Amino acid sequence: MKPEYWDRAKRALMRRDPVMAGIVRAHPKVFLVYRGEPFFTLTRAIVGQQISVKAAQSVWDRLCACVGEMTPQNVLARKRPELRACGLSDRKTEYIADLAQHFADGRIHVHRWPQMGDEEIIAELVEVRGIGRWTAEMFLIFNLLRPDVFPLDDLGLQKGIQRAYFNGRKVSVRTLTRLGEAWRPWRSVATWYLWRSLDPVPVEY
Repeated sequence: MKPEYWDRAKRALMRRDPVMAGIVRAHPKVFLVYRGEPFFTLTRAIVGQQISVKAAQSVWDRLCACVGEMTPQNVLARKRPELRACGLSDRKTEYIADLAQHFADGRIHVHRWPQMGDEEIIAELVEVRGIGRWTAEMFLIFNLLRPDVFPLDDLGLQKGIQRAYFNGRKVSVRTLTRLGEAWRPWRSVATWYLWRSLDPVPVEY
């Protein structure tokens, strides 16, 4: 289902920015889609770090078969060698166990997130080993559907801006930030369309 703000954001971006208007018009029937339960989504993000989509899917399938329903309690009930046997590295095994422990201990405050700002949620998530700012930002966009996230470290966003606005020239973070100011409070939507300008098929996190 389409986020309730999507059409409003599209219209605002198109009014303000002719380049963005062209990108939006080129992708009329696609939109950001909610990606599911928080622990499931974050675990999957860790599994997929630094490996191909195909390899990540294979590891994920084995992990789901090992754990059953993907809950913190089920992950913590498995011994570390069992998790590693699914194809996880030692480090990713630690990360997933740490994530599960954070959820189980109540250090991740899912129930408070609706009242929390983006930066507060990012600060909470990066306390988990293996979750950096980029993963937290992807989570805000794809799971929480936050409308104004601007993931400056994302290579796809950088490339999309360089291609659409600067003839492929590399530009500074300061320039990227300044351009993004014009898209507030819909920078997630602008980012998503810039991704589409590079790859029409939406990615999943």
